[in-house]
Order: sequence, then structure tokens, then C-alpha cells
Amino acid sequence: MKTGATLLAIDDDHDILKVLRANLELHGFSMLTADSLASAREILKEQQPDLVLLDLTLPDGDGLEFCCFLKSLHPFLPVIMLSARDKVCDKVIGLELGADDYMVKPFETSELLARIKARLRLQSPPPQQGLITLGEMEIDVRNEIVKIRGSEVPLTPKEFQLLLLLVQNRNNLVSREEIRQRLWKDSGLYSWSRVIDVHIQHLRQKLETNPAEPRHIVTVVGRGYRFED
Repeated sequence: MKTGATLLAIDDDHDILKVLRANLELHGFSMLTADSLASAREILKEQQPDLVLLDLTLPDGDGLEFCCFLKSLHPFLPVIMLSARDKVCDKVIGLELGADDYMVKPFETSELLARIKARLRLQSPPPQQGLITLGEMEIDVRNEIVKIRGSEVPLTPKEFQLLLLLVQNRNNLVSREEIRQRLWKDSGLYSWSRVIDVHIQHLRQKLETNPAEPRHIVTVVGRGYRFED
């Protein structure tokens, strides 16, 4: 059985790589494996996986930094972090830096499989791949660049993804739950957090003429947000 999805697993534990390959290929995935960040970079020069499984502790670098690198190049590439670090703060840091999910080792393969499938169901290429023009704002979807009156506005990968989600649904409500599911898969970690509100606030500060009275990124009280033309 082939799913058509290609996964890249990055881990310096060869036994884990063997187990991942055997189990995930059994469920129809095509597997690429790397035991270092250097070998992962070589693979990424030649092939584009649909999802990355990334260990945090690698012999030639830090998985958190590599996640930032991946997301800077491919904001919509799903990354699931695999780590023995089980503290909530470690999970939050990983997710804040761009990971889409976080699993603690050791884990059940069945749970990992379920999370991979759930992430791939959510994952879809942006329907608009060219230039979106909204008044003085231009969004270059392919290159992940936002400009206001011709000047580039620096956005983090998560800020860009959030803006694009709102813009692609402009003039329509995007619920907080949809935002969580699309951008922060492990949303339970944020039950105490204002992470969505903070990212909305950052977008307003960077994009709105008057962030205190936003014209475009509007709050729908108790429900979510809406981007208005």
C-alpha cells in the first residue's frame, strides 16, 4: 500500500531509524532517513519530503535550530519533533519555534502514525501560489514575503502562516479552534496560554496603520478573527 507521502526521519539512533522505516513503510509511506543534520541537508537538496520527523539532539547540531532553518525555507512543511525531553517548557519552546507537533520518547508507533496522518490531513499547499495584493499590502506566497507600500515586513514563519490563513479566508470568520488545529497541532499545551492572541497582536503591530484600532485583522469576540479587505 502506498500513501504517496514521503517522510524524512532525522535521528542519530540507528535502531530508531530502522524501527521507523519498517513500521511506516508497512503503512504505505516512502521513507528517507538521516543520522545527522549534514546528511539531512544533502537529502533536502535532492528531494522534498511531505513531513519531517526530527530528533532534538543530534551529533552535529541542535534540532531546534534546524527546525527554524526548515521553516524559514518551507513554512508549510510539517515537522514533528521527537525527544526524550518531557518537560512542558521544552514542548512549548519546540512548538513556538515552528514545530507542528512534539512527541516524547519512547512513544508508541501507533500514536506516531496517527499524528502523522492527522498532520498530513491538515496539510495542504496554499491555493494561491503567486502574488496576493490587498490595497497597500502584497503577499508573495511562493517566497513567503510580505510588503507594505513596497517595503518588506519581517514576519516569523508562524506569523506568515497565520496571516495567510486569514487572508485566504478573508471577510470570513476563522475560529480560534481552526487556527489551533492548523498552526498548533498540540493545542492542549496552550490551554493556559494566549499564544494566538500574541501572534495576532504581533501581526497588527507589523501590518496595521493603527494597531490599537485594526482595520484589517479584526477580532470576532469569543469566536476568532477575520481579515477584512
